[in-house]
Amino acid sequence: MPDLLHRLKINTTLARRILTGFIADQIAKAGAKGAVIGLSGGIDSAVSAYLSVEALGAKNVLAVRMPYRTSSESSMTDADAVIAELGIPAVTAPITDMADALIHQFPDMSDVRRGNIMARMRMIVLYDQSAARSLLPMGTSNKTEFLLGYSTLYGDSGVALQPIADLYKAQVRQLAQDIGVPKQIIDKPPSADLWEGQTDEGELGFTYNDVDQVLYLLVDERYTVEQTVSEGFDASFVNSVWGRVKSNHYKRTMPNIPKLGSRAIGHDFLYLRDYTGR
Repeated sequence: MPDLLHRLKINTTLARRILTGFIADQIAKAGAKGAVIGLSGGIDSAVSAYLSVEALGAKNVLAVRMPYRTSSESSMTDADAVIAELGIPAVTAPITDMADALIHQFPDMSDVRRGNIMARMRMIVLYDQSAARSLLPMGTSNKTEFLLGYSTLYGDSGVALQPIADLYKAQVRQLAQDIGVPKQIIDKPPSADLWEGQTDEGELGFTYNDVDQVLYLLVDERYTVEQTVSEGFDASFVNSVWGRVKSNHYKRTMPNIPKLGSRAIGHDFLYLRDYTGR
């Protein structure tokens, strides 16, 4: 396997300035008081929290811990470390009872189905706190996850903003080191903590370092599958990755609307609120 990770190196100072400016601008345009973030104890949510605090101030960022009965103690401990370091307000809203009310009706439910239910229950909690406190739900997904479709539609992907979604996992690690995320969070195996012993790389079947390089070539450099393979990557791996990117495109867009009228939403009627500020 070739090593092209050096090509994913970013200017962390510039990225930090752009992302904090984006967060502050979007919160202001929405007329919200701040942001609410589901804090899992992982690197992605930690980076999103650090950026949000830098952009909005600690008092305007609410962290929400939403453990399930199988959640690891270390996840809560690491989330607490971020909360303490940033000095942000926090609430804990366990999702076990609400998730199990549905899960127990289907004894043969797969781990993936259970995980999707948990992700969507967590988003219910975030949007409730959003409504209660006039805060925008902040996303924590990175570019690798987005491209692979490694998320739950209307679960962890159902947020108002996605500040780190143009950063590959390797780049999130670079930014985490720059902004001072605790080392134990940066170094631990990535996990959505959806079931006991679950890890991202174990579920995906490959490492983030490997897939980041392939995605960078296919997406950022616009290589064909054949050109990517010629760089030394396994053909079946590259084809599998590209297949996932294409098949999960629907997760990266709003629901498709068939055009009937003269100005269909998403086709002809494109309201550029982000650019006008109105």
